[in-house]
Amino acid sequence: MGSIDYERIRQIGTISESSRGWTKQLNLISWNGRSPKFDLRDWAPDNTKMGKGMTLTLDELKALKDLLNQMHELNETFDRIRSNGLILSDG
Repeated sequence: MGSIDYERIRQIGTISESSRGWTKQLNLISWNGRSPKFDLRDWAPDNTKMGKGMTLTLDELKALKDLLNQMHELNETFDRIRSNGLILSDG
C-alpha cells in the first residue's frame, strides 16, 4: 500500500483523550494534496500515528451540526416536559 501524504492545515479542537493519551481530534486536513476536509479521528500522543476516522466536506459538517442542534433542542423539550411531571420514564 502506498504512503498517504497529509498536511494538517488547522487543529480545530480535541473532543476526548484516552487513558493511553490518544486524542480524538477535529482537524482541517489536506489528504494527498487535495482540497482540505474536516477530519475526525484518533491521534497518538505525539501526533505521528492515527487511527481510523472520517472526513467531512464543509456542507457535510454543517449538516452534522444541524442534526446535533436538533438533538439538543429535542432533549431540552423532553427535559422541560419531564420537569413538569408529564413523562414518568423513557419507556
